[in-house]
Amino acid sequence: MTVKSTTRARKKPAPAVTDSRRTDAPELVQLLTPEGARVEHPDFPLTTTPEELRSLYRDLVLVRRFDAEATSLQRQGELGLWASLLGQEAAQVGSGRAMRTGDYAFPTYREHGVAWCRDVDPLNLLGMFRGVNHGGWDPNEKNFHLYTIVIGAQTLHATGYAMGITKDGADDAVIAYFGDGASSQGDVNEAFTFASVYNAPVVFFCQNNQWAISEPTTTQTRIPLYRRASGFGFPGVRVDGNDVLACLAVTRWALDHARSGQGPVLVEAFTYRMGAHTTSDDPTRYRASEETEAWKAKDPIARLKAHLEAEGIADEAFFAEVEAESEKLGLRVREGVRNMPDPDPTLIFDHVYTEPHALVDEERAEYEAYAASFEGGENH
Repeated sequence: MTVKSTTRARKKPAPAVTDSRRTDAPELVQLLTPEGARVEHPDFPLTTTPEELRSLYRDLVLVRRFDAEATSLQRQGELGLWASLLGQEAAQVGSGRAMRTGDYAFPTYREHGVAWCRDVDPLNLLGMFRGVNHGGWDPNEKNFHLYTIVIGAQTLHATGYAMGITKDGADDAVIAYFGDGASSQGDVNEAFTFASVYNAPVVFFCQNNQWAISEPTTTQTRIPLYRRASGFGFPGVRVDGNDVLACLAVTRWALDHARSGQGPVLVEAFTYRMGAHTTSDDPTRYRASEETEAWKAKDPIARLKAHLEAEGIADEAFFAEVEAESEKLGLRVREGVRNMPDPDPTLIFDHVYTEPHALVDEERAEYEAYAASFEGGENH
């Protein structure tokens, strides 16, 4: 899907970043209010067609549906773990749809919406969390790297890849996803340094969902996260992370800025993690329900639906069609996960080293003998 925008042709300089030291009300780029009203921003114009808006709505609904199904499957014992993106759909779909085909994304472990935009089958994501594959997709085919569990490490990988793009002379850009908690990691700050010094075509996309597991953002920084970019010599922008249009426009501008030789950009998508950090977490132990309720009024899907209805862009038949499609997706995901074959346990030994290794061969033989001892027995 292509969304029309005038930002690419203008090649504008970086938008001004406020010098205010207040942390309670920094500048926030918004194109769609929580009530669904369309507004303009002088630095980030965006023109869309009705078809494109309906397509964005479909993305948001389907991404939320398979995310919800994954949470249910984990609760039923079908997945080992799941990191829900509930509430962050707009940040991921907006930024994901801003990418060109040749652009490359480096995710954490929660970018299911970006994976959707890069045509990664949801079952491949779930296979990893079920423990039957190591990712399930070819990163070079999708231009979407495998999930990274080590917090912040992917920002270094993204920066190195972006430096390689520059040496190759390609007209592409890289986007690295991380959370507000990861912004405190040394790897992220080292990536900022290298990207700035080498003028790498990389966009650092921070999804500030307010909580690094049980620690609020306020315990990690005294200034808004996007303002950290100025200390490394590149622009930072804070965008309404629940506004899919603003995320699309800002990320498109940032990617164009990077690929045109002007260096990296830090985008802080100000959003909220509506659910738990992962399915092993209980957010009721560290945050108030009033806070969650307040953010429900900013729901990314509800605001886009309100806009579509107010502008007469979509009718009840369209919404019913999307809902039916989401139910089919949920069913496919549920059945697909339950029918995934268990891998051969001995595969864990196959790729420890590139060449045969005596110790690994010995350990494989010991495991095979141990497993065989249960065959046909009462404990099998």
